[in-house]
Amino acid sequence: MGRVAEAERFGRRRQPLRVSPENDFPREALAEEGGPPLRVLMVAHSHPMVTRGGAEIAAHRLFEALGGLAGWQTWFLGCQRDGMREHTGSVFVQPWGGREYLYAPEEFDWLRFANRDPRFPGAFRELLAELRPDVVHFHHFARLGVECFQHVRRELPGAAIVLTLHEYLALCHHYGQMVTKGDDRLCERDDFGRCHDCFPDIDPTDFFLRKTYIERFLAEVDRFVCPSGFLAGRFAAWGLPRERIVMLENLIAEPQAPPAKTPPGPLRIGFFGQMSRLKGIDVLFDAASLLLKRGVDDVLIDVYGDYRNQPFEFQEAVKRRIADAGPNVRFHGPYEPSQVDALMRQVAATVVPSIWWENSPMVIQEAFRNRRPVICSDIGGMAEKVRDGADGWHFRAGDAVSLAARLSELAASPERVAQMAATVRQPPKPAETVAAHVALYRRALERQTPAETGS
Repeated sequence: MGRVAEAERFGRRRQPLRVSPENDFPREALAEEGGPPLRVLMVAHSHPMVTRGGAEIAAHRLFEALGGLAGWQTWFLGCQRDGMREHTGSVFVQPWGGREYLYAPEEFDWLRFANRDPRFPGAFRELLAELRPDVVHFHHFARLGVECFQHVRRELPGAAIVLTLHEYLALCHHYGQMVTKGDDRLCERDDFGRCHDCFPDIDPTDFFLRKTYIERFLAEVDRFVCPSGFLAGRFAAWGLPRERIVMLENLIAEPQAPPAKTPPGPLRIGFFGQMSRLKGIDVLFDAASLLLKRGVDDVLIDVYGDYRNQPFEFQEAVKRRIADAGPNVRFHGPYEPSQVDALMRQVAATVVPSIWWENSPMVIQEAFRNRRPVICSDIGGMAEKVRDGADGWHFRAGDAVSLAARLSELAASPERVAQMAATVRQPPKPAETVAAHVALYRRALERQTPAETGS
């Protein structure tokens, strides 16, 4: 089927919601020995030197790992925050070496994820023509625009286009997290009327046009990589062709040292990562307060995180909560990624109290590689990744009473936490994840026939 006809079919598809279990989508097999080295351009909406989100870290790790393969050439294109170009005058800059580029975005349409920067298309296509990658692997389209996929297809018709999906941006205008604006209720599906309820100033017809616009460009993508079956099911229900969806975990590094035994003493629980409302930081503080009121004094919560990139009002609220927290909460502030293993070995378990669906939180994989069980909300990618009773424990999402009860229960039986280390499943080895990506690229390139590309 030609790409124009396929794009039209793609745009008209509307499926009922069916959240698929983990094994409903194929997993990419390891690469077979042999095959020519490839040229890969890795693209993300940011850069680990700019922000420390999971998507940009995962993308940069993969860029570095592929670049270490014999004969392979890799490049990384990330984004700076809006407004940087007024200081540089250039569309792309290279502050960290000849193989890494940084894009300084200008005007961007966040509803349709359309890049209105008039200089970007030409500059991006010039970069593509210079590098001539065999594969362009996107880990986002925010700040870059969904039109990027069409730019690649027109400039390099034989290249494979891969997109790793990290959240639900195409489905949800509320930061791609599928919770309602204002009261943070979970959304079970995308619906133009429900979207209008969250954003009354945007007509339902505009949400229809938003979906149509995004679908038009996603039709150019050869493979969609989903780190969780939950996220894959949501996107298949939304309309992505199931045959192009592959489940493949993000690259997770090896631990820097052998995992340590569970520390003795009171039950120490660690929170790691961004401190935001949707990450459940309020749920955690509320649970800690409940424990104090109930006289539970053998649970200690260590908070390692950063709130400085949050809205000002939320920052002030977090400061108050830290100041008012009882002796069972210790705030340590932000940490470097290289420190996470050592910090996790100081706690008995990691808590992930997010109130949105999540996909495949990096903190879960980091906890697993250090053989630390995870206490998490019972929804989405968290519930999928953490087997209740085998890799950790679930509690009701957004429910501080449920979390407090779970922590109190574990504090009364600390041996359960220590024993759980033996059953925590380990994330894939870095070499396995790299090999699976190589296999993915080769299969995607096999499908780039003249009939499909129009050449």
